[in-house]
Formats: sequence, C-alpha cells, structure tokens
Amino acid sequence: MVVKVGDMAPDFELPDAKNKVRKLSEFRGGNVVLAFFPGAFTGVCTKEMCAFRDSMAAFNDMKAKVLGISVDTPFSLAKFAETNNLNFDLLSDHGKHVITEYGIVHKNFIGLPKLDVSKRSVFILDKTGKVVYAWVSEDPGKEPDYQVIKDKLKTMN
Repeated sequence: MVVKVGDMAPDFELPDAKNKVRKLSEFRGGNVVLAFFPGAFTGVCTKEMCAFRDSMAAFNDMKAKVLGISVDTPFSLAKFAETNNLNFDLLSDHGKHVITEYGIVHKNFIGLPKLDVSKRSVFILDKTGKVVYAWVSEDPGKEPDYQVIKDKLKTMN
C-alpha cells in the first residue's frame, strides 16, 4: 500500500553517500522532502536531482530538508553527487526495504526481469513526520511539479 497524505511517514535507517547511517526520525522538527528516484546517472533522474540542487536556496529558506533516495549503492550515489555537485543528502535503499514499505516499487524496470527500483515519488513531511503531500508516478520519465512542491512548503511555515 502506498503511503498517503495523512499517514505518519514510516521511519527508516539508510546509509548516505558517505556510508553513514541516517534515520528519517533525526530530521523531525523540520519539514522534509523525500525525493525517490529510479537510478543515478540516468537522464531523467539526473535532471530531477539537479532541479532539486538548483532550488536548494528556496528549500533552505523554507527550512525544508531534501533527501534523495534510490536503490543505488552508497558508492554510486557518492559519485553521482560529486559529478552533479548535489548539495543535499542522498540515501541508499540498496535492500529495497524502504521503497517496499512506502509502496513505491517499480518492478521489472525498463522490462528487465528482477530489476526493481523506486517509482519516481515525492513525499513532503511536516515537522512531526506526517505526510502532507504525496506524488507517485507510474511513468519513470515524468518529473514532479517542482513549483507545486515549493508552494506546499510555503504553506507550512
């Protein structure tokens, strides 16, 4: 079942690009944007993560923390962050536990059997960890509406 607006976001522990374990609960007390993406170094995912990078000043002004999450390894995410000058945390759900718990598994990605990745998804959490915005795309080529995300965050401060 997909996590939806009104739900408490399931807590998780995932390694970041520096292989440091991060808990979602450590970000409570501030607004959080969870940006799940299918895979590092792919065209649309790179464009999406760079769009978040280019908007970080606005997110910082709105006191929102952005977390990019994919099933890539921490090592791949570290190179992806370095290559694209990403200025927010990337988390590795290499075990696919979080995408399963959030109900956003894209099975057999690009027609490859057993290549399960995240559906492109964005969840905004309020200071208590409650989901106040949820967007999940069945189309991995579709980017989220960044302005809608910013507009939602503006109403939360």
